[in-house]
Amino acid sequence: MSSTPLPPRPSPRVVRSVRELRAVCDEARARGLRVGLVPTMGALHAGHLALVRHARQRAELVVTSIFVNPTQFGPGEDFTRYPRDLDGDLRKLAPAGADLVFAPAPEELYAPGDDTRVHVGALTAPLEGAHRPGHFDGVATVVAKLFAAVGPCVAVFGRKDYQQLLVVRRMARDLLAPVEIIGHPIVREPDGLAMSSRNAYLSTEERARALAIVRGLDAAARQFASGERDARELERLTRASIEAVATSIDYVEARDADTLAPLTAIDVRAVLAVACRVGTTRLIDNVVLGEDPRPLA
Repeated sequence: MSSTPLPPRPSPRVVRSVRELRAVCDEARARGLRVGLVPTMGALHAGHLALVRHARQRAELVVTSIFVNPTQFGPGEDFTRYPRDLDGDLRKLAPAGADLVFAPAPEELYAPGDDTRVHVGALTAPLEGAHRPGHFDGVATVVAKLFAAVGPCVAVFGRKDYQQLLVVRRMARDLLAPVEIIGHPIVREPDGLAMSSRNAYLSTEERARALAIVRGLDAAARQFASGERDARELERLTRASIEAVATSIDYVEARDADTLAPLTAIDVRAVLAVACRVGTTRLIDNVVLGEDPRPLA
């Protein structure tokens, strides 16, 4: 006895204007439906699609934004070469459960004369904030704009950008945004490498070298599980793995998992975060010690 296959899910509707996006979301809520939002910069991979599927479980109308946000890139960063493939993204989003794709032109979100930025305080100072000045002002600003355009919703963000998740949560609380924010666990390749659109920049040899990042985090997580609580020792274990292969290292730091305050000893939980370059590609990864499973478990 064979089952009849389900018909393919229709391609998501694409909207380009805030006005149209807001109208669709308002109409859905008027019908009693919950709206889910997954903000992305496109070049979608399985990690992004896991966020969409999670949003699908929580909402009846799922909106995915695809926008390479210029204000979060600094001078000399990869804004112009950041991968863009809207047609390919749309093909991936249909089976994942996206209903609507918001793909605006830059001037739709940053009108001529735009002069407002959202700045979140202490959470933006260390780690990425120290190495990418202004980055989180750009992130907080564009996410605040998306929240304003979509309205009340549940928004799903990946925990690979752990500091970004904390910043967005703080911004939403402080600005009274009617948004429930969910952090989705890091999605990894079968060999453990954290999924990232920037992985496409890596050569075959560089990708093999990049595995030292997850091996270092796993070594620290293993030692933490065995009772090690000295933050410097856990950082040393991770850095030792990465130093052999990285072109440069921006940081390997254990920080308070809620405030990102520096730690010397870990009580219950801490985020161990890494940013480094392999070749010319900048990669980030993390593990929340005392909460996440080992990256290579």
